[in-house]
Amino acid sequence: MSKEILCLIMLVIFFAVMIYVGFYSRKHATDVDGFVLGGRGVGPWLTAFAFGTSYFSAVIFVGYAGQFGWNFGMSATWAGLGNAFIGSLLAWNILGRRTRVMTQHLDAKTMPDFFGKRFDSVPLKVAASVIVFIFLIPYTASLYNGLSSLFGLVFDIPYWVVIAVMAVLTGFYVIFGGYMATAINDFIQGIIMLFGICAVIGAVLSENGGLLEATKTLASITGDAGWEGAYSAFLGPDPLALLFVVVLTSLGTWGLPQMVGKFYAIKSEKDIHKGTVISTVFAIIVAGGCYFLGGFGRLYGDQVVMNEATGKPLFDTIVPTMLSTLPSVVIAVVIVLVLSASMSTLSSLVLTSSSTFTLDVIKPAVKQGMSDKKQVMIMRIFIVFFILVSAVIAIFKDAHPEVTFIAQMMGVSWGALAGAFLAPFLYGLYWKGITKISVVICFFWGCGIALLQLFVTLGGVDVTGWGTVLGYIFKSSINSGVIAMVGGLVLVPVISLFTKKQDGEELRKIFACYDEMVTITKKSSLQE
Repeated sequence: MSKEILCLIMLVIFFAVMIYVGFYSRKHATDVDGFVLGGRGVGPWLTAFAFGTSYFSAVIFVGYAGQFGWNFGMSATWAGLGNAFIGSLLAWNILGRRTRVMTQHLDAKTMPDFFGKRFDSVPLKVAASVIVFIFLIPYTASLYNGLSSLFGLVFDIPYWVVIAVMAVLTGFYVIFGGYMATAINDFIQGIIMLFGICAVIGAVLSENGGLLEATKTLASITGDAGWEGAYSAFLGPDPLALLFVVVLTSLGTWGLPQMVGKFYAIKSEKDIHKGTVISTVFAIIVAGGCYFLGGFGRLYGDQVVMNEATGKPLFDTIVPTMLSTLPSVVIAVVIVLVLSASMSTLSSLVLTSSSTFTLDVIKPAVKQGMSDKKQVMIMRIFIVFFILVSAVIAIFKDAHPEVTFIAQMMGVSWGALAGAFLAPFLYGLYWKGITKISVVICFFWGCGIALLQLFVTLGGVDVTGWGTVLGYIFKSSINSGVIAMVGGLVLVPVISLFTKKQDGEELRKIFACYDEMVTITKKSSLQE
């Protein structure tokens, strides 16, 4: 059976299942709570897989795995392990239970809604909504990266057709089934990702003579590092740069609204522990596997497409080049794997964007109020809007590669969102002393750092004259993103010490919900 026929059969089955799940889940999406959070009744398996598949998209499998694998070699695996233990294990342990209990008590359905109710401030909610609106759109558009080169291994079809099919099918099941359809499909897509990444790693290593032989060959490459064995070394050729990658891609999830939102919807506090284990194991296999695979990219250095202007490889072509000679069945699995990764993240992002804009901007602006039915209808309209905009941006970017603004916006989106939201959200869950002013300043800080990075990159500014520290910070969006996050964690408590505190009685009520839940859980454990 040819590659084309095999891939087509697998894709038809995959798409049919996604559509069926959308129809099946429509009964859960009749009101706002059901459409946005699945009625807060989603079990640990679905929640954990939804968290993992929203975390790891085609950007990681194709783009980041290729880029960081090329730059750091096998040590890029540390990024995947960081994603597992910091981005998943610690995130679930530190944020999971608190987020679920407090957002349920406040009846907060989105991250901006949490800020508005936790700090009793409508302007904060609106400001957070605007930040989400601005920075999630380019992030969403980036999910299509790499699809063109992968589909080119099998099908001779225009790139815009691939984008259109993915966008329409994702929009279909999200519009019909809301969060529950997304969660169920994420589970199915997660299973595909787990088996797919294992199959691909096995095939690539086998093609290069096995793990030992592939590692020996990689160790003999000097490359950009300037010393032999750099790309098989424990910490790679540039440990500091690797550390920044680990921090950005791992700690950043703590401040991303589409990630934290998974904790809002989980069924009960008891499910948090089980979800933590599932999510961590999933991340070890998928993220660790992706970066480990990318670490062998330099074995294909003579085949990778190079950028003539910079002399560096086109990173999105590295992984597809590694896969080009594999058996038909493996390539078919990869096509479905990457589609699964992209569609799961796309569905999460557009649902987050549409619900945030509807509930936190439009609903408060309508003075006569809005019924649940009307709110759900508006969210569905915005899902179509966000998917359409992201698809158009992706198609435009592919047709006009000389337009670098879009690509750079994608690079700073993660840093802007995490830099603005991580510290206020984390401290807001645990500390009564955090103030509104500190949250406002953190919003400005995170977005300001990201926009400055965008200006530096687009303007071709030579940052070497800024001094050693500043020059290194704005050398890349990865470095500046880490500074935005870490800086926020320092700024918020310091500023809170010198600014006006919230009303004590209101805070007592907010935090009492968690104390009561701890007491109930302890009694339940003793009875069992």
